[in-house]
Amino acid sequence: MDVILLERIAKLGQMGDTVKVRDGYARNYLLPTGRALRANEANRARFEAQKAQLVQRNEERKAEAKSVADTLEGKSFIVVRSAGETGQLYGSVSTRDVSEILAEEGYKVGRNQVELNHPIKTIGLHSVTISLHPEVSVEIEFNIARSPDEAERQARGEDLTSVEAMYGPDEDEYADEDDIEEGEDTETEASEGEENAASA
Repeated sequence: MDVILLERIAKLGQMGDTVKVRDGYARNYLLPTGRALRANEANRARFEAQKAQLVQRNEERKAEAKSVADTLEGKSFIVVRSAGETGQLYGSVSTRDVSEILAEEGYKVGRNQVELNHPIKTIGLHSVTISLHPEVSVEIEFNIARSPDEAERQARGEDLTSVEAMYGPDEDEYADEDDIEEGEDTETEASEGEENAASA
């Protein structure tokens, strides 16, 4: 289906462009959300008549998005989730979760504005892009951990997905090293004793 875009859409075109899209994409998203019109002479004339108004509305939305982006810039959000020893989450963090977490912090961001190709399935620091407007996006960090304490450690740069990070260094290794050193000392003392006995 050919449509006339009423705003810039990434990977599709600029406001006023006539582009060919899949029928389902047009019917389910572009047309009902007011982002495009069916391409015909009547709608082309309608677009031209409303162009100045559309440009102004777009600039207002862009300014609003920019102010939200400025407040989000550089922010990190801690998300506590259950996970296994290897850091694999029991479940995942999806676009809906990201939207809800931001809403709890006072940011109104729709799940369709969250650019997440795949749900997050492991603990760690994850960068997520929020597209607030076709021309305004911001990158924020999600610190996903099993506890607030782990989140702090991750923020300092620790990797908590290893067994050593969870349980500390293997104590048995150090115990074995001590035993070897003690054993060596015993052997040395024994050989010194034998030499003294022989010389006597």
